[in-house]
Amino acid sequence: MSALNINKSNFQDEVVNSDRPVLLDFWAPWCGPCRMVVPIVEEIAGERPDVKVGKVNVDEEQELARQFGVMSIPTLVVMREGKIVRQAVGAQPKPQILAMLDA
Repeated sequence: MSALNINKSNFQDEVVNSDRPVLLDFWAPWCGPCRMVVPIVEEIAGERPDVKVGKVNVDEEQELARQFGVMSIPTLVVMREGKIVRQAVGAQPKPQILAMLDA
């Protein structure tokens, strides 16, 4: 399974109402560190059926980025039951991202 593209129209259904933890990657196509994180996020999406993985393009979804207070990208957010439980700014290695999910 690959990461879902999250936008304001599917955010409620895919993230807030999710029955699984959600990993959100706030990114932009022009961001170098974001491009380093994308393959890791996609890998996790394929390996962890217990987690929903989504990507939010901050250029296209400025409202969502503002709602989450995203000031720097990449920003990774883990949500459970519609609430933020973990957040990290900057490119993270896979073990750190997995630790965010399992904490």
